[in-house]
Amino acid sequence: MSRRAFPPLNHLRAFEAAARHLSFTMAASELNMTQSAVSQQIKSLEGYLGQPLFYRRPKGLELTAMGKNYLPTVRDAFQTLGRGTRMLRDGSLRATLSVQCNLTFSVYWLAPRLQRFYARHPELRLNITTAIWEPMGPVEEADVEIRFLSRSDPPDGFDRLTWDSFYPVCAPGYDVSLQDVAQHRLFYCTAMLTTWQSWAEAAGYTGPAPQVSHSQVLAMALSAAENGAGLAMAHDCVARHAIETGRLVRPFEAVAEMTESYCIGVNPAAQNRADAQAFASWIKEEMAAEYPGLTAVGA
Repeated sequence: MSRRAFPPLNHLRAFEAAARHLSFTMAASELNMTQSAVSQQIKSLEGYLGQPLFYRRPKGLELTAMGKNYLPTVRDAFQTLGRGTRMLRDGSLRATLSVQCNLTFSVYWLAPRLQRFYARHPELRLNITTAIWEPMGPVEEADVEIRFLSRSDPPDGFDRLTWDSFYPVCAPGYDVSLQDVAQHRLFYCTAMLTTWQSWAEAAGYTGPAPQVSHSQVLAMALSAAENGAGLAMAHDCVARHAIETGRLVRPFEAVAEMTESYCIGVNPAAQNRADAQAFASWIKEEMAAEYPGLTAVGA
Protein backbone atom coordinates (compact mmCIF):
# COMPACT_ATOMS: atom_id res chain seq x y z
CA MET A 1 0.00 0.00 0.00
CA SER A 2 1.23 3.48 -0.83
CA ARG A 3 2.43 5.56 2.08
CA ARG A 4 0.22 8.33 0.65
CA ALA A 5 -2.97 6.23 0.64
CA PHE A 6 -4.47 8.34 3.42
CA PRO A 7 -3.57 11.51 5.32
CA PRO A 8 -1.95 11.55 8.80
CA LEU A 9 -4.21 10.31 11.59
CA ASN A 10 -3.60 13.48 13.62
CA HIS A 11 -5.05 15.54 10.79
CA LEU A 12 -8.10 13.29 10.62
CA ARG A 13 -8.54 13.47 14.38
CA ALA A 14 -8.43 17.26 14.27
CA PHE A 15 -10.99 17.29 11.45
CA GLU A 16 -13.40 14.96 13.27
CA ALA A 17 -13.25 17.00 16.49
CA ALA A 18 -13.62 20.34 14.67
CA ALA A 19 -16.54 18.99 12.63
CA ARG A 20 -18.27 17.71 15.76
CA HIS A 21 -17.89 21.01 17.63
CA LEU A 22 -17.90 23.29 14.56
CA SER A 23 -15.14 25.12 16.39
CA PHE A 24 -11.34 24.98 16.14
CA THR A 25 -11.11 26.33 19.68
CA MET A 26 -13.28 23.61 21.21
CA ALA A 27 -11.52 20.95 19.17
CA ALA A 28 -8.19 22.23 20.42
CA SER A 29 -9.38 22.06 24.03
CA GLU A 30 -10.58 18.46 23.58
CA LEU A 31 -7.34 17.37 21.89
CA ASN A 32 -5.08 19.30 24.26
CA MET A 33 -3.66 21.33 21.38
CA THR A 34 -3.50 25.00 20.50
CA GLN A 35 -6.16 26.52 18.27
CA SER A 36 -3.53 27.43 15.70
CA ALA A 37 -2.24 23.84 15.61
CA VAL A 38 -5.72 22.50 14.91
CA SER A 39 -6.24 25.14 12.22
CA GLN A 40 -2.92 24.26 10.61
CA GLN A 41 -3.69 20.54 10.60
CA ILE A 42 -7.06 21.21 8.96
CA LYS A 43 -5.36 23.34 6.30
CA SER A 44 -2.86 20.55 5.66
CA LEU A 45 -5.69 18.03 5.33
CA GLU A 46 -7.57 20.31 2.93
CA GLY A 47 -4.38 20.71 0.90
CA TYR A 48 -3.97 16.92 0.79
CA LEU A 49 -7.56 16.45 -0.38
CA GLY A 50 -7.48 19.40 -2.74
CA GLN A 51 -10.79 20.75 -1.46
CA PRO A 52 -11.94 22.86 1.50
CA LEU A 53 -13.69 21.04 4.36
CA PHE A 54 -14.98 24.09 6.23
CA TYR A 55 -16.38 27.52 5.50
CA ARG A 56 -14.78 29.96 7.95
CA ARG A 57 -17.78 32.16 8.86
CA PRO A 58 -17.63 35.20 11.18
CA LYS A 59 -19.85 33.37 13.68
CA GLY A 60 -18.15 30.00 13.43
CA LEU A 61 -17.43 27.05 11.17
CA GLU A 62 -19.70 25.37 8.64
CA LEU A 63 -18.94 22.12 6.85
CA THR A 64 -18.67 22.26 3.07
CA ALA A 65 -20.35 19.58 0.96
CA MET A 66 -16.99 17.80 0.84
CA GLY A 67 -16.70 18.01 4.62
CA LYS A 68 -20.20 16.62 5.15
CA ASN A 69 -19.49 13.71 2.82
CA TYR A 70 -16.07 12.96 4.32
CA LEU A 71 -17.09 13.11 8.00
CA PRO A 72 -19.01 9.76 8.15
CA THR A 73 -16.04 7.97 6.57
CA VAL A 74 -13.63 9.40 9.13
CA ARG A 75 -15.95 8.62 12.05
CA ASP A 76 -16.48 5.04 10.88
CA ALA A 77 -12.72 4.59 10.56
CA PHE A 78 -12.10 5.82 14.10
CA GLN A 79 -14.91 3.63 15.47
CA THR A 80 -13.42 0.58 13.75
CA LEU A 81 -9.96 1.44 15.05
CA GLY A 82 -11.31 2.00 18.57
CA ARG A 83 -13.25 -1.26 18.53
CA GLY A 84 -10.23 -3.23 17.39
CA THR A 85 -8.03 -1.58 20.00
CA ARG A 86 -10.48 -2.43 22.77
CA MET A 87 -10.47 -6.06 21.64
CA LEU A 88 -6.68 -6.19 21.88
CA ARG A 89 -6.65 -4.49 25.28
CA ASP A 90 -9.23 -6.97 26.53
CA GLY A 91 -6.95 -9.80 25.42
CA SER A 92 -9.72 -11.35 23.36
CA LEU A 93 -9.99 -12.16 19.68
CA ARG A 94 -13.75 -12.41 19.96
CA ALA A 95 -15.73 -9.30 19.07
CA THR A 96 -17.75 -7.66 21.80
CA LEU A 97 -21.13 -6.30 20.76
CA SER A 98 -21.97 -2.99 22.43
CA VAL A 99 -25.64 -2.52 23.30
CA GLN A 100 -27.16 0.75 24.54
CA CYS A 101 -30.55 0.74 26.29
CA ASN A 102 -32.20 2.41 29.23
CA LEU A 103 -31.88 1.14 32.80
CA THR A 104 -35.43 -0.14 33.23
CA PHE A 105 -35.41 -2.12 29.99
CA SER A 106 -32.04 -3.69 30.80
CA VAL A 107 -33.11 -4.78 34.32
CA TYR A 108 -36.75 -5.77 33.78
CA TRP A 109 -36.80 -7.07 30.20
CA LEU A 110 -33.33 -7.85 28.88
CA ALA A 111 -31.58 -9.38 31.90
CA PRO A 112 -34.26 -12.02 32.64
CA ARG A 113 -34.08 -13.25 29.02
CA LEU A 114 -30.33 -13.14 28.39
CA GLN A 115 -29.91 -16.83 29.19
CA ARG A 116 -32.00 -17.61 26.10
CA PHE A 117 -29.77 -15.44 23.93
CA TYR A 118 -26.56 -17.01 25.26
CA ALA A 119 -28.02 -20.49 24.86
CA ARG A 120 -28.42 -19.77 21.16
CA HIS A 121 -25.21 -17.76 20.71
CA PRO A 122 -22.70 -18.88 23.37
CA GLU A 123 -19.82 -17.52 21.30
CA LEU A 124 -21.03 -13.89 21.44
CA ARG A 125 -20.16 -11.32 24.07
CA LEU A 126 -22.27 -8.31 25.00
CA ASN A 127 -21.22 -5.04 26.56
CA ILE A 128 -24.47 -3.49 27.81
CA THR A 129 -24.49 0.24 28.58
CA THR A 130 -27.47 1.82 30.32
CA ALA A 131 -28.56 5.43 30.64
CA ILE A 132 -31.06 7.20 32.87
CA TRP A 133 -32.26 9.49 30.07
CA GLU A 134 -32.57 8.57 26.42
CA PRO A 135 -29.69 10.20 24.46
CA MET A 136 -30.60 13.10 22.20
CA GLY A 137 -28.86 11.63 19.15
CA PRO A 138 -27.35 8.36 17.95
CA VAL A 139 -24.88 6.75 20.35
CA GLU A 140 -21.84 6.34 18.11
CA GLU A 141 -20.13 3.85 20.43
CA ALA A 142 -23.12 1.49 20.39
CA ASP A 143 -23.52 -1.25 17.79
CA VAL A 144 -27.18 -1.75 18.70
CA GLU A 145 -29.52 0.76 20.39
CA ILE A 146 -32.85 0.08 22.08
CA ARG A 147 -34.78 3.28 22.78
CA PHE A 148 -37.97 4.22 24.58
CA LEU A 149 -39.61 6.86 22.40
CA SER A 150 -42.59 9.08 23.11
CA ARG A 151 -44.21 8.23 19.79
CA SER A 152 -45.44 5.10 18.05
CA ASP A 153 -43.71 5.62 14.68
CA PRO A 154 -39.97 4.88 14.92
CA PRO A 155 -37.39 7.18 13.33
CA ASP A 156 -35.36 6.16 10.29
CA GLY A 157 -33.12 3.19 11.02
CA PHE A 158 -35.24 1.91 13.92
CA ASP A 159 -37.91 -0.80 14.12
CA ARG A 160 -40.77 -0.71 16.59
CA LEU A 161 -40.72 -3.49 19.18
CA THR A 162 -43.62 -2.92 21.59
CA TRP A 163 -47.34 -2.14 21.62
CA ASP A 164 -48.03 -1.69 25.32
CA SER A 165 -50.88 -1.02 27.70
CA PHE A 166 -50.23 0.53 31.09
CA TYR A 167 -51.73 -0.02 34.54
CA PRO A 168 -50.87 0.06 38.26
CA VAL A 169 -48.92 -2.84 39.78
CA CYS A 170 -48.11 -3.74 43.38
CA ALA A 171 -46.58 -6.50 45.49
CA PRO A 172 -48.54 -9.75 45.99
CA GLY A 173 -50.77 -9.43 49.04
CA TYR A 174 -50.71 -5.64 48.99
CA ASP A 175 -54.16 -4.55 50.20
CA VAL A 176 -55.68 -1.98 47.84
CA SER A 177 -59.04 -1.46 46.14
CA LEU A 178 -60.18 1.01 43.53
CA GLN A 179 -62.36 2.72 46.15
CA ASP A 180 -59.48 3.42 48.56
CA VAL A 181 -56.65 3.85 46.03
CA ALA A 182 -56.33 7.55 46.95
CA GLN A 183 -55.04 6.47 50.35
CA HIS A 184 -52.02 4.78 48.79
CA ARG A 185 -48.78 6.09 47.38
CA LEU A 186 -48.26 5.82 43.60
CA PHE A 187 -44.71 5.68 42.26
CA TYR A 188 -44.36 7.22 38.83
CA CYS A 189 -41.57 7.93 36.32
CA THR A 190 -41.38 11.60 35.34
CA ALA A 191 -40.05 10.80 31.83
CA MET A 192 -43.23 9.02 30.76
CA LEU A 193 -46.46 10.29 29.23
CA THR A 194 -48.45 7.42 30.78
CA THR A 195 -49.94 9.22 33.76
CA TRP A 196 -52.19 8.23 36.64
CA GLN A 197 -54.86 10.58 35.33
CA SER A 198 -55.02 8.96 31.88
CA TRP A 199 -55.26 5.48 33.39
CA ALA A 200 -57.93 6.62 35.89
CA GLU A 201 -60.07 7.93 33.02
CA ALA A 202 -59.79 4.58 31.24
CA ALA A 203 -60.69 2.77 34.47
CA GLY A 204 -63.69 4.99 35.12
CA TYR A 205 -62.22 6.17 38.42
CA THR A 206 -63.46 9.61 39.45
CA GLY A 207 -62.14 9.91 43.00
CA PRO A 208 -59.09 11.84 44.19
CA ALA A 209 -55.64 10.86 42.95
CA PRO A 210 -53.27 8.97 45.24
CA GLN A 211 -50.11 10.49 46.63
CA VAL A 212 -47.68 10.59 43.72
CA SER A 213 -43.95 10.03 44.30
CA HIS A 214 -41.83 10.82 41.26
CA SER A 215 -38.61 9.10 40.21
CA GLN A 216 -36.25 9.60 37.29
CA VAL A 217 -36.31 5.95 36.27
CA LEU A 218 -39.18 3.47 36.17
CA ALA A 219 -36.94 0.77 37.67
CA MET A 220 -36.97 2.60 41.00
CA ALA A 221 -40.79 2.84 40.96
CA LEU A 222 -41.16 -0.85 40.14
CA SER A 223 -38.72 -1.87 42.85
CA ALA A 224 -40.58 0.24 45.41
CA ALA A 225 -43.85 -1.45 44.44
CA GLU A 226 -42.24 -4.92 44.59
CA ASN A 227 -41.20 -4.21 48.15
CA GLY A 228 -44.64 -3.10 49.33
CA ALA A 229 -44.16 0.66 49.43
CA GLY A 230 -47.22 1.34 47.27
CA LEU A 231 -48.23 1.03 43.63
CA ALA A 232 -46.27 1.80 40.47
CA MET A 233 -47.62 2.80 37.08
CA ALA A 234 -46.12 0.16 34.77
CA HIS A 235 -46.52 -1.19 31.24
CA ASP A 236 -46.40 -4.59 29.58
CA CYS A 237 -42.83 -4.72 28.34
CA VAL A 238 -41.15 -4.11 31.69
CA ALA A 239 -43.82 -5.55 34.01
CA ARG A 240 -44.63 -8.81 32.21
CA HIS A 241 -41.75 -10.92 33.58
CA ALA A 242 -42.18 -9.61 37.13
CA ILE A 243 -45.90 -10.45 36.97
CA GLU A 244 -45.25 -13.92 35.50
CA THR A 245 -42.76 -14.71 38.26
CA GLY A 246 -45.06 -13.43 41.01
CA ARG A 247 -43.00 -10.42 42.08
CA LEU A 248 -45.72 -8.00 40.99
CA VAL A 249 -49.48 -8.25 40.49
CA ARG A 250 -52.11 -6.13 38.79
CA PRO A 251 -54.71 -5.18 41.40
CA PHE A 252 -57.14 -3.82 38.76
CA GLU A 253 -58.28 -5.17 35.39
CA ALA A 254 -58.50 -1.81 33.59
CA VAL A 255 -55.71 -0.83 31.20
CA ALA A 256 -55.00 2.16 28.97
CA GLU A 257 -53.10 2.23 25.70
CA MET A 258 -49.82 4.08 25.61
CA THR A 259 -48.27 6.02 22.73
CA GLU A 260 -44.67 5.38 23.81
CA SER A 261 -42.85 2.37 22.44
CA TYR A 262 -39.49 0.64 22.49
CA CYS A 263 -37.58 0.61 19.19
CA ILE A 264 -34.36 -1.06 18.04
CA GLY A 265 -31.72 0.18 15.63
CA VAL A 266 -28.39 -1.18 14.38
CA ASN A 267 -25.54 1.28 13.90
CA PRO A 268 -24.80 1.66 10.15
CA ALA A 269 -21.17 0.83 10.95
CA ALA A 270 -22.32 -2.53 12.38
CA GLN A 271 -24.90 -3.43 9.74
CA ASN A 272 -22.65 -6.08 8.20
CA ARG A 273 -21.62 -7.64 11.50
CA ALA A 274 -23.08 -11.07 12.13
CA ASP A 275 -23.24 -10.54 15.92
CA ALA A 276 -25.21 -7.29 15.58
CA GLN A 277 -27.71 -8.90 13.22
CA ALA A 278 -27.99 -11.98 15.45
CA PHE A 279 -28.75 -9.89 18.52
CA ALA A 280 -31.25 -7.64 16.72
CA SER A 281 -33.00 -10.66 15.20
CA TRP A 282 -33.21 -12.35 18.60
CA ILE A 283 -34.74 -9.23 20.20
CA LYS A 284 -37.35 -8.99 17.43
CA GLU A 285 -38.16 -12.70 17.72
CA GLU A 286 -38.64 -12.43 21.48
CA MET A 287 -40.83 -9.37 21.12
CA ALA A 288 -42.88 -10.94 18.31
CA ALA A 289 -43.77 -13.78 20.69
CA GLU A 290 -44.96 -11.26 23.28
CA TYR A 291 -46.97 -9.17 20.79
CA PRO A 292 -48.51 -11.78 18.44
CA GLY A 293 -50.04 -10.40 15.28
CA LEU A 294 -48.11 -7.14 15.45
CA THR A 295 -45.12 -6.56 13.15
CA ALA A 296 -42.35 -4.02 13.58
CA VAL A 297 -42.03 -1.48 10.81
CA GLY A 298 -39.13 -2.46 8.59
CA ALA A 299 -38.61 -5.78 10.38
